[in-house]
Amino acid sequence: MVMKPMVKIVIYSLLSVAAVVWLLPVLWVVISSLKTNSDLYSFPPKLWPQPITFEHFKEAFRKGDFGLYFMNSTIVTVSSTLLLLLINSMAGFALAKYRFRGSAIILIAFVSTLMIPIEVIMIPIFKVLSALGLYNSLLAIIIPPAATPTGVFLMRQYLLSVPDELLEAARMDGAGEWKIYWSIILPIAKPILAVLAIFSFMWRWDDFVWPLIAISDPSKYTIQLALSNFIGEYNVDWGSLLAMSVITMLPVLIVFMVFQRYFVSGMITSGMKG
Repeated sequence: MVMKPMVKIVIYSLLSVAAVVWLLPVLWVVISSLKTNSDLYSFPPKLWPQPITFEHFKEAFRKGDFGLYFMNSTIVTVSSTLLLLLINSMAGFALAKYRFRGSAIILIAFVSTLMIPIEVIMIPIFKVLSALGLYNSLLAIIIPPAATPTGVFLMRQYLLSVPDELLEAARMDGAGEWKIYWSIILPIAKPILAVLAIFSFMWRWDDFVWPLIAISDPSKYTIQLALSNFIGEYNVDWGSLLAMSVITMLPVLIVFMVFQRYFVSGMITSGMKG
């Protein structure tokens, strides 16, 4: 059914208003980070900083070693995301294209774990990591989220749309399973891999609770843990906190802009077959 021009105008207008409303808190954080202390605490609040200052950014870097924290977060997020893409794509490929006894049970077991709250498994995961000697290391943050039921399910649903005949033709040409996975499956799965990369990057970059549990050494803090240093017992350094919050938003925004052309197609295609 073709949408009438007036209906399209109304829908796009409503969506634009909703987008602006959703972005207002983010814009307010960015604007407030550029205000002086007097403007930041003034009432009624000023809508625009007069004058614009970057002093809060300089002060935040002077107070804490944010270069180190930023590097820790980058190592954790990139490593965890790459590991997640590798493991989830392999598991999704196996569940989608291999016929073996118990594959349906394995899939149901994966999906059923979505109903288990993360708080329930934190203590067992912590005990396992401690027994392996990984407590208080970056590996304690990288390894636990390396495979997710959501990622395996999305990969499996997406790869169901790949014709079996294509894989059989590759096998007849002498390609091994690893060659098929690396040269056929991964290039075809770029859209869903981009979706998982965006989700994983956001989850790992913004994660606060698990790093707080798994890390006690300040030199291994992620940037989210470092932000909590600006919240004292009796006061909050709002200027530095806002400035560093703006900086922490940039990597997620960049990653989304890089992969956004794959995002919609990957989400749509992953639910086409079951």
